[in-house]
Amino acid sequence: MPHKLLLVDDEPFNLELMSELLQDAGYETQLAENGEVAWDILQRDGEQFSTILLDKMMPGMSGFDVLKKIKAEPRLEFLPVIMQTAMGAASSVQEGLAAGAFYYLTKPFSRDMLLAIVGAAVGHWDRYAHFRELANLHVDALRHLQSARFRCRTHREAQAITALLAKTSRQPERVATGLFELLVNAIEHGNLGISYEEKSQLIAAGTWENELENRLQAPEYSDRQVALEFDHQGHQLQFTIEDMGDGFDWAYYQNAEPASLMTCHGRGILIARKLSFDSLRYEGNGNRVIAVVNQT
Repeated sequence: MPHKLLLVDDEPFNLELMSELLQDAGYETQLAENGEVAWDILQRDGEQFSTILLDKMMPGMSGFDVLKKIKAEPRLEFLPVIMQTAMGAASSVQEGLAAGAFYYLTKPFSRDMLLAIVGAAVGHWDRYAHFRELANLHVDALRHLQSARFRCRTHREAQAITALLAKTSRQPERVATGLFELLVNAIEHGNLGISYEEKSQLIAAGTWENELENRLQAPEYSDRQVALEFDHQGHQLQFTIEDMGDGFDWAYYQNAEPASLMTCHGRGILIARKLSFDSLRYEGNGNRVIAVVNQT
C-alpha cells in the first residue's frame, strides 16, 4: 500500500507540481489549498498520512500555526512535517525546527531534493509506526525490569533491542524512535567509522547498503560492538550507549541550534534530544551517551 502524503500550499501550481512528482515516485497524495483545510483533514483523517509537506507562508492559518497544532495533538505529534519556505533565513528555519518540523525545504527545490527529503521522512514514520505496533503487544513484566545489559552489531539487532526496551516506558513509541537513532549512530558513525558526509554520498550513489554490509564484514570492524545498559532508577529510565569508535565533537551537537544540525546531518541526535528523551548527555570523546526519560 503506497504511502499517503498531505500537501499544503496556497499556490495551485505548486500543489500540482509536487503532486505530479510525488505520484510519479509512487506516493499517494491529498491536496489542501490552505491551513484551515489542512487542519480539517488532519482532524478527520490524520492517521492515514505518513508525511506532510507544509508551506509556511499562507494567508489565514499559516503553516507554522498548523505545525504547532499538529505537535500539540497526541495522535499526530510524531507525524513528520516538512516545512516549505521561500525564506532561507536562519531565524525562520530555527523557528520551525524548534516547533518540531522534521526538515526545512527552501524554494525553489529540485525533484531529487524533494524525493530525498520525503523518502527520509517516510522512513522515519515507518520506523515509528513499526515500534508503535510492537508496543501494543502486552509484555507487562517489562515495566518491572530494573536493569539490563545488551550488545549489538547490526541494525536488525538494534531494532530488536529497541523494541524490547521501549516497552519499559509509559510512552514506548516515543522512546523507541530516539533510542533506535542513537544505536544506529553508534553502529554507523561510531563502530564502522562512516562519516555523515560519506553516508550522504553513498545514499546518493545507491551503494549505501552494500557499503554498510562490507564494513560489518571487514576484519578491522568485525569485533566492534555497541554496548547498551538500561537502569530503572525511581521515576527515571536511563539508557547508556557506548560504541568502540574514535568519537566525535559531541559538544557541538550537544549545544548547536536545530537549524545548524540540519546541515551537519545530525538529525538522529536532534530527534533523540527534542522528541524522545528528557535529557541527553555525551561523555568522554563522544562514544558514550546517556539518555534519560522521566516517568512522572
